[in-house]
Amino acid sequence: MSAARSKVIDGVEIPERLIAEEAQNHPSDSAEEALRAAGHALAIRALLLDRAHQMGLEPDSVIEEDGREETPEEALIRAVLDSQIRVSPPDAAECRRVYDVQRAAFRTPTLTEASHILISPNHDTETDWDTARKQAEDLITRLADPLVRFSDLAKAHSACSSAGLGGSLGQLSPGDLTPTVEAALAKLAPGTISTEPVRSRFGWHVLRLDRRIDGRELPFEHVHDQIALHLESRAWTAAATRFVAELASEARSQGIALRLTEEGRIGDGALSLGDLLQDRDGVSERVEAWLDEADPPLSEQVRNAATAAGATFAGFVRDQICTFVAESDDERWTQLISATQGTEDPALGCVRAILKGKLQPAARAYTLIKRT
Repeated sequence: MSAARSKVIDGVEIPERLIAEEAQNHPSDSAEEALRAAGHALAIRALLLDRAHQMGLEPDSVIEEDGREETPEEALIRAVLDSQIRVSPPDAAECRRVYDVQRAAFRTPTLTEASHILISPNHDTETDWDTARKQAEDLITRLADPLVRFSDLAKAHSACSSAGLGGSLGQLSPGDLTPTVEAALAKLAPGTISTEPVRSRFGWHVLRLDRRIDGRELPFEHVHDQIALHLESRAWTAAATRFVAELASEARSQGIALRLTEEGRIGDGALSLGDLLQDRDGVSERVEAWLDEADPPLSEQVRNAATAAGATFAGFVRDQICTFVAESDDERWTQLISATQGTEDPALGCVRAILKGKLQPAARAYTLIKRT
């Protein structure tokens, strides 16, 4: 049976099956984007949980605002971030600068008072929609007569519950109505009626703007706390992003620091190149002896390349590992995982694959074309 396929993301080896399952929680414009987001989410989660384990933290779940209790893993991740991230609250001068630059953002919303007559189609067919539109157009024509009252027509013809109020929708805030209706009302002057019916998913609307109450600028004192909270939240997010990036960089510097099992549990990474780099004697004793036994031709190539470079065997190997770790992306790490599956010592197998890639370039492929 072949080994399950895995990908390496941010220094974490993750089974492709787990990534596919997690992708359902990351809706995106394409399957590729969803899989990429899922892989990074799983890697970040693994790195944070591993750091919690290193710090000896215990989960202390809290009840969230929506009444849901944190899972133990969520509690550990929160505890790690709380312990590692410190941001200073912004001072009044910083908040004032934001207020002065973005004054237009600190206004009360524009309110409108409007009325409508809704003509809904009997069935969802183009014919019924056309019939409903003609009825709405007829009402607009009738409303051109100053003796015809909007409220009377609304009570007699509107399919909305507001018919009993003469079509009045009351005072409205942005977002209370469908976008098409809001956009049409925004173009009307107070006291005027739309000259064309406006379509929404509910039917055709005959609209009247009764009143518009423009928003007013809020004084700094009223929005200081809001601005401070926003700035502090933004600073915390930036600090958390940097912290996670540092965890990922540290994991990549070790080769593959962690791996997730098929069940989603966290285990040590198989390709611990970082350990080999830190253990200089280990490089010299393990790699040279192992290559002499496992792959004598490659061992001889390394010896010759080291001599040509004026380096020791171990020094040459370390240089190649350092270069690979510094320059490789997740795709190259994934390829390395595939190349070393089944070896008794994955770290040494990884070194062998790196050296072969350096000293034994792949043969150039040619395509034979039959000439006619």
